[in-house]
Amino acid sequence: MAISEPTGAGAGSHSIQHAIISADDHMDMMALPPDLWHERLPRSLRARAPEVVEREGSLVWVIEEQVVGPSGRKPGHLLQTIELGYRPGRPETRLEDMERDGVYAQVIYGPVRGLPIADVELRTACLAVYNDWAADFSRSAPDRFVVLAMLPAHDPIAAVAELERCAEQGHRGALVSPFESDYALFGPGWDRFWDAAEAADCVLHFHLGRGHHGLQPTPGSWQLPACVATSAMQLDETLAALLLSGVLERRPGLRAVLGESGLGWLPYMLERLDHEHEKYGERMLDHCPAIRPSEIFRNQVLVTYQEEATGTELLDRIGVDRVMWASDYPHGDSTWPESIAAIEGSSLGRRSPEDIRRIIYSNAAELYGIRGPKEAGMGPREGPP
Repeated sequence: MAISEPTGAGAGSHSIQHAIISADDHMDMMALPPDLWHERLPRSLRARAPEVVEREGSLVWVIEEQVVGPSGRKPGHLLQTIELGYRPGRPETRLEDMERDGVYAQVIYGPVRGLPIADVELRTACLAVYNDWAADFSRSAPDRFVVLAMLPAHDPIAAVAELERCAEQGHRGALVSPFESDYALFGPGWDRFWDAAEAADCVLHFHLGRGHHGLQPTPGSWQLPACVATSAMQLDETLAALLLSGVLERRPGLRAVLGESGLGWLPYMLERLDHEHEKYGERMLDHCPAIRPSEIFRNQVLVTYQEEATGTELLDRIGVDRVMWASDYPHGDSTWPESIAAIEGSSLGRRSPEDIRRIIYSNAAELYGIRGPKEAGMGPREGPP
């Protein structure tokens, strides 16, 4: 498939002539094949599988008798100017939407809130089914799709088993949720998990999605935008644990990504962690990092962001090589289908060409081993890949 010029609202005169990688897009429940789990789960579990049913004239996903969201078309729900429906869940139509946006490749996270299944046996099996399907999806266009595996987080043995199985399938990264285990992920029982991730060269991802206490994302309420505005900072505890617990320091080959974390809060957090590391160092009896937390961050952690003026003005304090741009397709606050215009119109557009290239292409290409259009023999736009 040739890489064409953008044909959507982001098309026209622009200065970005090389490939663009969006490092945080999504595969929501809405877009998944309705028969996904009924087709692939073991027969003994199919009666309890997530399923699509019709309720009040709409198709919805039901899990353990609870409606968890729409399937396909949601009446009145438009993203920009077209109804996406199942398009993100079909490789050929997803590629069409990427072409329209001028995006070459995507790193694709699963449903933001995971699979809300209480029964751990069923949830583990459903995650495995999703991961098999995701591996097939990535293989359909391996230079353009990096669909992340989703790991169970209730038990380190289950997490290791699924991580190793997914690594054998060719997954280039995996998502694990600290919100499922009350931060037990960073306890000593999870050492085998972190060891397995480093051994498999699997990039581990943490994404916003839960972590609120007093707020609830209630449609039609002020609480919904309040949750959206604060959700990125729910990863503060995850970052602090990664940098202080020794999880990363003891495994220098392990890399972590904070998905949709945003940027503006990071300089303060890194400064504060360095400060507390110095103040409490002698009293940290279980583990005290030998180097500053900010150094561990700059060696092993990357972050993604969408549109953020404050954060891009602070790039030098975060590290240009630590940041990856994202469109957040197909969510309602995505820059799709005007991503090129959004990049050029932001403060990022005032950075040097090399800084822009690193943030919108090179950092992600190097992390995930994505071949550029020229390397893939796909007829790129003029300019470097």
